[in-house]
Amino acid sequence: MSSPAPPLHRIAFLGNHPPRMCGLATFTGDLRTAVAGAVPGAECFVMAMTETVASHAYPPEVWFQIPENDTRAFVRAAEFLGEVNADVLCVQHEYGIFGDRDGERVLALLEAATMPIVATLHTVLDRPTRGQFRVMRDVIRHADRLVVMTERSRRILSSVHDVEPGRISVIPHGIPEIPADNPASGYKAEFDAAGRTVLLTFGLLSPGKGIEQAIRAMPAIVARRPDALYLVLGATHPNILRHAGEAHRDFLKTLAAQLGVGDHVRFLDRFVDLPTLTRAIAAADIYLTPYLNEEQSVSGTLVYSFGMGKAVVSTPYWHAAELLADGRGVLVPFADPPAIAEAVVGLLADPGRLQAMRETAYALGNDMRWSRIGERYRDVFDQVRREASNRTRSGPREMVGKAGGTGVVAPLRPAVMSQRAVVPTVNLAHLAQLLDPTGLAQHATLAIVDRAHGYCVDDNARGLILATQLTAGRTAPAPAADLFGVTAAFVQHAWDAGAGRFRNFMAYDRRWLEAVGSDDSHGRAVWAVGTVAAKAADASYRAWAYGLLERSAPPVLALTSQRAWAFALLGIVEVLAVRPEDLRLARLRTSLAERLYDHLRGNRRPGWTWFEDIVSYDNARLPQALIAAGHQAGRAAWVACGIEALEWLCQVQTAEAGHFRPIGSGGFWRRGGERALYDQQPLEAAATIGACLEAWRVTGDGAWLTEAQRAFAWFLGNNDLGQPLYDPNTGGCCDGLLCDRVNGNQGAESTLAYLMSATELRAAVAASKPSLFADFVQVAE
Repeated sequence: MSSPAPPLHRIAFLGNHPPRMCGLATFTGDLRTAVAGAVPGAECFVMAMTETVASHAYPPEVWFQIPENDTRAFVRAAEFLGEVNADVLCVQHEYGIFGDRDGERVLALLEAATMPIVATLHTVLDRPTRGQFRVMRDVIRHADRLVVMTERSRRILSSVHDVEPGRISVIPHGIPEIPADNPASGYKAEFDAAGRTVLLTFGLLSPGKGIEQAIRAMPAIVARRPDALYLVLGATHPNILRHAGEAHRDFLKTLAAQLGVGDHVRFLDRFVDLPTLTRAIAAADIYLTPYLNEEQSVSGTLVYSFGMGKAVVSTPYWHAAELLADGRGVLVPFADPPAIAEAVVGLLADPGRLQAMRETAYALGNDMRWSRIGERYRDVFDQVRREASNRTRSGPREMVGKAGGTGVVAPLRPAVMSQRAVVPTVNLAHLAQLLDPTGLAQHATLAIVDRAHGYCVDDNARGLILATQLTAGRTAPAPAADLFGVTAAFVQHAWDAGAGRFRNFMAYDRRWLEAVGSDDSHGRAVWAVGTVAAKAADASYRAWAYGLLERSAPPVLALTSQRAWAFALLGIVEVLAVRPEDLRLARLRTSLAERLYDHLRGNRRPGWTWFEDIVSYDNARLPQALIAAGHQAGRAAWVACGIEALEWLCQVQTAEAGHFRPIGSGGFWRRGGERALYDQQPLEAAATIGACLEAWRVTGDGAWLTEAQRAFAWFLGNNDLGQPLYDPNTGGCCDGLLCDRVNGNQGAESTLAYLMSATELRAAVAASKPSLFADFVQVAE
């Protein structure tokens, strides 16, 4: 006996989606809405096929977009589905939407997907080309269930592709919920057709729709029904418009004028919304589909009109021949204007027959309402989930490597420096002393771990970022793997799903000391899991981090700390560099960056180019986040403001002698007040290095390398006291620069600040030409 189907929590739909203008986009949106209504407890989201990244302003239900010509994006989409734990993937299969002629690219997604797949086949051909046959064969092989919309399509699948009947479900095209009482006379005025007999064709205009055949029928129709008006409603198909402009529409208008029926043919050139469309159908007396291609499996326009109770005159393409059989409509031969005219005039001359046809169509349409279609798809999803849970499903196949980021780095313009800093080999010895099976201890007395102060998610998040940077390459210091495992577990444990927040402080005996951590600690944790999701070497780590990111990133919008926004932005930007199609994160990036941008513009005053009235701690992360987000999103204003703020910060962090002098944490610097010179913190040097390297990557200006080197030299003794904070013997970094001495304690925050800075600089050397970088830093091996 089979077990009940597990509940559906997340249902993914793959296809086009509005505002992209095509019938498949409308279908995908309507289907998602219908299923969401039938499964109210589930999140129903769309992965939208798009011509180019960010080419459409998609609504919130679109979580991911796939550029149709980027094969790697299909693989990233499969990873995304696994990371958000989609229960079912419903693919809208049409040959022309996946970027190549036969739609082969989608197979990369289907091959890598691990959840049950339901494929809705919008075109099923009885004489496919070799390429179409091969692609359809592989789609069938990967799908757990196939949905078609007509019995003919089901028969073709069985005869041409040898699909067993039990794998096929016939679910008709959906139609909106429309009341039965919608007399045409009540809607004609909106279309300037009051008092006229209206014939309607709607849909995206393109050759092959046979509209010229209906126009050629109009002289005979008008001769017997002088009040007849043929409405052709719809914009030109975007692909046709892109390559041929309005040539086809102009041809049709000219044809109507030449035949003397220009006043009886009206073109409404617009892509209409559903309410307008339903009113147009309601205004019609007869619907015409004079299509020329027999091999049309599905026509959404036909279904909409039929289901709304309209009499239909159509050529016998596959869908129409099945739907309108047995007198449910009138079928006429292909390309036969006299037959169209005779059918139209005959129906108009027999009001009883016309009304009976309308009533039959509306009654049959009841089973095609979207609410019912949503329930039938829900039943299919439940069934494939139940079947999947009752069998041992094969594991995922090995996936190709994830693509790197898509940002373009400007060429490096070298500058001249009078002295060079040495970036020593990364030494994790002291960090290893701070690490135990629970996490990184916060504090140390000199170089000895001080366990009295326990742990915090702030330091473990920083440690996780460092560990990810170190383990992403082929070689890494030996303790890096242990650092990754422990800090990842700490961050995971810090997440409180009920509160939707990270906790921060933990005692040495593993008691949490607070229910909710600070805004900034939450932001840092989001930054950390974003870094893992983008850069971890192991796919399972990336999947874990992405799952945590999607739960922890949205709550950042409710936080008030600008630094929390900036930290989270840095993690989000990391993920979007490898997943530019993730629209949820892209929207979050926009919201957070706009906040920083607005704060900077609103708070800026002469001599004060900053985000708030105080320069406090971790300062450079604010402009860094704005620069990174702006560059990635193509928002030049964000980049420009971020660069301006960073330039100002670097200027006020420069001592008279030219070395780096961060704002001291012993009072910070409030606008109009005195700046604190001490306690200078390693955190400020690390933030400045990270921000300057980001500015260099975005602008290519070597002056930013100068600033990064100047800040790094502060660790090594080029500071107010001329004393180094980095201890090469232990691998630790001292906690700060006091007015008369170095604070000799080597805690986690300061040590991580140094190690992250050294790692970033070494990575910058590796990513550039070392000879161009030689004027700035030397790397000790």
